[in-house]
Amino acid sequence: QVQLVESGGGLVQPGGSLRLLCAASGSISNTYPMGWFRQAPGKQREFVARVTSGGSTNYADSVKDRFTISRDNAKNTVNLQMNSLKPEDTAVYYCYVVINFSYYWGQGTQVTVSS
Repeated sequence: QVQLVESGGGLVQPGGSLRLLCAASGSISNTYPMGWFRQAPGKQREFVARVTSGGSTNYADSVKDRFTISRDNAKNTVNLQMNSLKPEDTAVYYCYVVINFSYYWGQGTQVTVSS
């Protein structure tokens, strides 16, 4: 059984920063890709960023140069540093891990960017 727990969401003003943390536990290896999706009200869930066990990263165009994803393989954690936040970044952010082509999700953490 795989468990993912996110933390670090909250309310921030435009231009501010937040750091999200995802901790993975259970039948999980540090070789699996991990990352983040997000879902805004009334919209479909969309890809944000991912990182492989070797540290290779990919980002959605909308967050490139503002967000940074990283992982600690020893702790099975993945972080998302979000800078220069915009109101359109407001969403529930979900951590995921891919195991044998199946996606496992956390419960999500709310990020609200508003003045």
